[in-house]
Amino acid sequence: MRPDKKKVIDEHWSDERVKGFLDLTPAATGDHPDFQRLLRAYRSMRAEDFARFVGYFVAAGHDLDAENEQGQTFCAHVATHRHAGPFIAAVDAHRSGT
Repeated sequence: MRPDKKKVIDEHWSDERVKGFLDLTPAATGDHPDFQRLLRAYRSMRAEDFARFVGYFVAAGHDLDAENEQGQTFCAHVATHRHAGPFIAAVDAHRSGT
């Protein structure tokens, strides 16, 4: 981070900002575009914001089970991450329709 750039923590994310991740252009990889959208949101958002994003993601008709090049879903990919629990729970909640 640049010395003149202040780190912002716990910033409020508007619905428009959260929804903006639906329109991100996926990189040219073998990963499914929806997998990339979920991963980018996961890397950028707090768990609360990610849970809102997943609701918009599902409502827009995107696939929670999209896979990366290795055949892993988003949940399988992040399952070993120490802080991934709330993010996986958000996906699971939308899978079960809650």
